[in-house]
Amino acid sequence: MAAAAAPAPSSSSPGWDFTCNFEVDYGSEEHASIVYKTLAVDKELQPDKVRREMTVSGGKLLVRLEAVEARFLRASFSAFVDLMVLITKLVEEYGVSKEEHS
Repeated sequence: MAAAAAPAPSSSSPGWDFTCNFEVDYGSEEHASIVYKTLAVDKELQPDKVRREMTVSGGKLLVRLEAVEARFLRASFSAFVDLMVLITKLVEEYGVSKEEHS
């Protein structure tokens, strides 16, 4: 698993001035999809202050967080990454292998 984070200019509506874009390369569309589906059910607790968008592409989980204040972005990012790391460890330990599909 490799991760990369990069600041991005905010192109969304005014007031959502704090953004974070990052991607995690799982090397497998299936593993990225499992992590995506697991994280997608956990909605932001304060959707009026933090937005999250996720997609899967080429075995990578792409995430964009936007917030109205830096402290909300930091808290949301931290909680999200904690969950993502836990799910990633579970997928790596117990994930579906190609042999199990046969």
